[in-house]
Amino acid sequence: MDWSGLMTDEYERVSGFVEHVIDGLSKDELDWRPKDDCNSIGWLVWHLTRQQDLQVSGLMDEEQLWIRDGWHSKFNMPADEGDVGFGHTTEQVAAFKSPDVKTMLGYQKAVTERSKGYFQTISGEDLDRELDEPMFQPLPTVGVRLVSIVQEAVTHAGQAAYLRGLLKGRGWQTF
Repeated sequence: MDWSGLMTDEYERVSGFVEHVIDGLSKDELDWRPKDDCNSIGWLVWHLTRQQDLQVSGLMDEEQLWIRDGWHSKFNMPADEGDVGFGHTTEQVAAFKSPDVKTMLGYQKAVTERSKGYFQTISGEDLDRELDEPMFQPLPTVGVRLVSIVQEAVTHAGQAAYLRGLLKGRGWQTF
């Protein structure tokens, strides 16, 4: 397997896991938080998808799907390309209202498909290209960025799964 196949497999696994985690949940269950200062399942899935959309779009030098394809309106949110959840306050997390599971998965799958398409357009040498981000030292490369995107997604998908377990108990995890 080459690097693009490896990345495609990992990003698809995250997408499939997210689908399993939120399958069958109501909007109220997506927005449930065990405590007032915790994230919800829906917010976590939105955030992991938004950060992937932002970062892959940036690598591609293309508009985010959030804006280009009108996903922001399906989430009843502004077309703010910078709002991906980083730095959200407890009040902002509480104000987030999930759309239905179908909409959440639609956005997540669209972003995953775009990412997979991007993998097909770059070479192994492109992975070593340094990004112009002097706030990080050493400068990250495209490869480092692609790994950090999926690491962030895996972390938040796991958090969402844990919350579903708190909400539904042990029996939901059946694969």
